Amino acid sequence: MTTVSVETGARLHFGFQNLSLAHERLYGGVGVGLAEPGLTVQAEPAAAVECSETLRPYVEQAVDALGVEGAAVELTEGYDRHVGLGSGTQIALGALVAIARAHGERVDPRALAPQLGRGGRSGVGVAVFESGGFVVDVGHPTERFTTAPPGPGSWTVPEPLGRWTLPDSWRFLLVTPDESPGRSGEEEDESIRTIVERADGSIADDIATLLTRRLLPAVVEGDLPAFGAAVSRLGRLNGAWFADEQGGVYRPPAGQLIDRLGSSQAVFGTGQSSWGPTVYGVTDADHAERAAAAGERALAEGGLDGEVRIVAPSTSGAQIQE
Repeated sequence: MTTVSVETGARLHFGFQNLSLAHERLYGGVGVGLAEPGLTVQAEPAAAVECSETLRPYVEQAVDALGVEGAAVELTEGYDRHVGLGSGTQIALGALVAIARAHGERVDPRALAPQLGRGGRSGVGVAVFESGGFVVDVGHPTERFTTAPPGPGSWTVPEPLGRWTLPDSWRFLLVTPDESPGRSGEEEDESIRTIVERADGSIADDIATLLTRRLLPAVVEGDLPAFGAAVSRLGRLNGAWFADEQGGVYRPPAGQLIDRLGSSQAVFGTGQSSWGPTVYGVTDADHAERAAAAGERALAEGGLDGEVRIVAPSTSGAQIQE
């Protein structure tokens, strides 16, 4: 019997390039893969689906997409779901690849991701599963992706406009308060539809300028302070679109954490990943210890419990062991 393990890392989602129907392209994710926290999906061939109830939706979708009779699947390592670190996409793709390999097949996760309901808005999660790195994707043609979801089979995961490996010394501070999970599923879909219907197109114009004149040059030149300032600005601009749905530019209590982290000289930029509650700080190896201390202080001063981590950006995609 073949046992296959697929190990993959989390991701940060900094924001979208456009959420307004006034422009030709919609969405366009910007984010980065992380070396940790990670998760590992292990699969063996089986005559039916054998897994925990938490994994069952992912495994059943993968089995259907692959056309195999079943699989025994286990999550042997993982991190919290719906905290802004992209666990859903990584579990879905990890299960897909592990089950395929266990049945002696090789599969293109990007091609099958739509059948798993992944990559419909942002292509960042799929791209970092493939190769890691910092990713900007091309988004979708607006006439296809309106406020209603497109029909099955009518769309593909947006390709990366570019993918860059960040400098080895760069680090991300992750602060995850013990708060309710971020939005997902039908609740998230309804919120996004509402946002798109109301989105101010001029914000997308500001983001386009930010991306081409500040963020991408900072990535290419390895300029950490400029990168931190640019992703912070990207997050605030996106927050203007999301404010009515999440209770402010940042989802409470992310705003107070971000304010406190911003006062630390060891943190060069801050923001909220996806719907939160995880917030991030941009730092480097030399400032990592002080950045982590700033994260602990931010939680304590806000009367919050939670987890603080310093992590490196990913330099590769998912790892497969057979």
